[in-house]
Amino acid sequence: MRGLNALDFVVIIAYLVGITLLGIYVGRRQRDAKDYFVADREIPWWAVLFSIVASETSALTFISIPGLAYVGNLGFLEIATGYLVGRIGLAYTLLPRYYEGNLVTAYALLEQRFGIAARRFTSVVFMITRGMADSVRVYATAVPIALIIGPLLPRAAVMPVAVLVLGTLTVIYTIRGGMRAVVWTEIVQASVYLLGGLSAIIIIGQLVSGGWSAIVAAAAPAGKFKIVSWTPILTQPNTMAAGLIGGAFLSMASHGADQLIVQRLLSARSLKDAQAAIIGSGIAVTLQFALFLMIGVGLWALYGPNHGFAKADDVFPTFILQYMPHGLLGLVLAAILAATMSTHSGAINSLAAAATHDIYLPLTGRRADDPQTLRVGKIFALIWGVVLTGGALLFPQNQQTPVVVIALSIASFTYGGLLGGFFLGILWRRAAQIDAIIGMSIGILAMAFIVFARQIAAAIPALSGVLQPLGTIAWPWYVLIGTVITLVIGILSSLTHPAAASRLERTP
Repeated sequence: MRGLNALDFVVIIAYLVGITLLGIYVGRRQRDAKDYFVADREIPWWAVLFSIVASETSALTFISIPGLAYVGNLGFLEIATGYLVGRIGLAYTLLPRYYEGNLVTAYALLEQRFGIAARRFTSVVFMITRGMADSVRVYATAVPIALIIGPLLPRAAVMPVAVLVLGTLTVIYTIRGGMRAVVWTEIVQASVYLLGGLSAIIIIGQLVSGGWSAIVAAAAPAGKFKIVSWTPILTQPNTMAAGLIGGAFLSMASHGADQLIVQRLLSARSLKDAQAAIIGSGIAVTLQFALFLMIGVGLWALYGPNHGFAKADDVFPTFILQYMPHGLLGLVLAAILAATMSTHSGAINSLAAAATHDIYLPLTGRRADDPQTLRVGKIFALIWGVVLTGGALLFPQNQQTPVVVIALSIASFTYGGLLGGFFLGILWRRAAQIDAIIGMSIGILAMAFIVFARQIAAAIPALSGVLQPLGTIAWPWYVLIGTVITLVIGILSSLTHPAAASRLERTP
């Protein structure tokens, strides 16, 4: 496999220095915690749109999505269809309520509806889930770094060193940048991602004899272009039912109940701008999924189906190092590193926002515009950066499941409970705070038995008969199942006590 030459290193260093300086420049005038966490709501809609897309098309997309098509087909686009449906629903349900309350975190809405305990509960659940999922993201992006530095280090040290390098740079970048830096640098990174993806399409066409016409002719009979599967079963992830229904609920949860994306939406200038950004991002991300899946099809034609890759996630990074021309090779690798720095930075910023606004401020009674609040927010950013880097170091290196599936499964584990809590507050006026907490707790606990059914059955063989069917449920259904369980339990709990008006109705 080729190494990097001087031109590649110059491009990588120049890009990383440039993107870091841009982040520091646009975030140089942070007045208070609100400015640090939601950019004082001054970001135009199109910038928010590209920021959301860049967040979703991080290293997970760049590395893992082509691998899905390499070993399978284009069925992942069914999930993208559901994503768009879910975002349209979110734009006209939860999003207006966030803007009515002039909020900084998503979970403040639950305090307005139920009480402070509901806000703290959901915020803690978000922090745990986002911490786990973004540790996987850091690990995923360390893969191409490991391929670069692999010949220089002992094999056992390659991934730990790659993770530590990435994590350290990200922590430095995040503390200085704030949300303005996250949004504006992600626009640059999204552009470079597209350049890298389109370049890969062109290069693959040149490498395969006969070009893309030959690729299409070989891939079509092999079923590589299959998108729609109408099989109505819960055990297959790539079906139209799982994609359209499960994907819609997953999108509503990830973009409506996850602070990582909600924080970007709250940075928009108005509700109308935020709605345009969230719906437009659904269209854009579908097109990007299609681009990266087609790269996977091209790699299948280039390498053949039995090339001997250790795992699907290795396919595209290997191609980049083997065939990208020098200069462009450096730019693409820099984009992978910098994009994850930005996505990871957004995660750290959102985790720090939740810790500051949902936990610290209610406990201390400080105001958001207190200068001390901004300092505390940056300390939380440092702590979360260390935690996520440590989590990536603990990720098993021999994992065969594509990391994008692992990350989405982790997120889906608690998304249903969170989304169910929001819907309970909107749809069931009788529900009180205790009903929301009970519903979300049981919903998340039930999903733990579903998501980790195989591991629990292996540890407790006596439960294998009950858990085995649960372990076969495909991950796109997790959010819907968790949402339904949370709603049902919350509604039943509310029937055990007299109806009480919501906090919003009692507030003058």
